[in-house]
Amino acid sequence: MKKQLITGLLLVCLLSVTAIPASQAFSLGDVLKVGGIGILIDKFSSPLNDFINKLTFKHNAGTEFATKVVPIISIGNHGYIGAAQITGSQELVDRTKAVMQVEGNFNGNQFRVKALIPGDSTNPTKFSRVQGVGVSAIIDIKI
Repeated sequence: MKKQLITGLLLVCLLSVTAIPASQAFSLGDVLKVGGIGILIDKFSSPLNDFINKLTFKHNAGTEFATKVVPIISIGNHGYIGAAQITGSQELVDRTKAVMQVEGNFNGNQFRVKALIPGDSTNPTKFSRVQGVGVSAIIDIKI
């Protein structure tokens, strides 16, 4: 329990720093909200992963690759956090720490594009794409 609490607190601090851009003013409430969601993702990542696997197998869309639930960290004008299930070889899934979401507009504002990039870090300024890992599910968290 003590180890989980320490891990959760470290995740809160890390996600509080990385999920909200430095140029954006934020309140203690914002930090607590991001941190709380980070703790929820950490706490429920394994049960969420199992649920997604059962759900996809039930609909004949399962995978034999390794899977894991990681945080989604948005890069752009605003800080957001969510979660995604990733899939790939066990070695590559183990290397993946987060999914970076990069947004842009195409053809004026007719299309909004969200690129989801599995990465080897939770720091959006210092990460590398993990080649061979895909995003298989997006998890929305009700706040």
